[in-house]
Amino acid sequence: MDTIQEKKKKLEQILTKMGQVAVAFSAGVDSTFLLRVAHDTLGDNALAVTAVTGAFPQREREAARAFCQKEGIRRLEVPLDVFELDAFRLNPPDRCYYCKRAIFGRMLEAVKDTGDFCLVEGSNVDDLKDYRPGMRAIDELGVRSPLREAGLLKSEIRELSHALGLPTWDKPSFACLATRIPSGTDITPELLLRVEKAEELLSDLGFSQYRTRVNGREARLELRPDEFERVMRPGVREKITQTLHELGFAFVSLDLDGYRTGSLNVGSSGKKTDSSI
Repeated sequence: MDTIQEKKKKLEQILTKMGQVAVAFSAGVDSTFLLRVAHDTLGDNALAVTAVTGAFPQREREAARAFCQKEGIRRLEVPLDVFELDAFRLNPPDRCYYCKRAIFGRMLEAVKDTGDFCLVEGSNVDDLKDYRPGMRAIDELGVRSPLREAGLLKSEIRELSHALGLPTWDKPSFACLATRIPSGTDITPELLLRVEKAEELLSDLGFSQYRTRVNGREARLELRPDEFERVMRPGVREKITQTLHELGFAFVSLDLDGYRTGSLNVGSSGKKTDSSI
């Protein structure tokens, strides 16, 4: 079995063979590591491409811009109004497939206008363990996944990121805001903005991993169990409930199971049925 350094070397070799790469960059753990290695390996032949949609928070877009500016990496922003897509707005179980296909399709068009770049994205080996319809769209469009090809696990990406001094090495996992909404519930810009503002508050209050799941008029907060006690600190619970009520949520609850992926898709059997993160 390859060591972590051998996997990194393999990643560099994969990127070198591509010659020019455009990295789908969201400022998350995986895409930040991939972009940094691509830039270290290829220099100006590495380009960051960030989708600008209503499904990702403004803070993440600002983080992507700041990272590229600090590292001297060329970047391209690709706007897409996901709310024009019925398959996104109506929120079927395979919403992610249609959304990813639209986003990466637009990225491919934009990259063609800048040169002979190969579009790559940051899925890792661990992503193969879950049902993620968006990965089908990536494969259909011919978008490469160098981290998967190199055999890198999430834990290894964090370790290598730490060694490179990347600020994202211990960044919490993040996902499209639409994953907070149960399938079958229409997704609107207003609803996603409410979720974004709620999660900004949780971040500002010092919580490290969180989700604001929406169920009708209820906001169900998922936090790490070891951070439950923070909710009850003087003023914290009041701040959370007051802000979320002001955002339009009639009920605010704490999920005692804590943060976990795919919790909106647990059926009566207790097993996950889809891929919300």
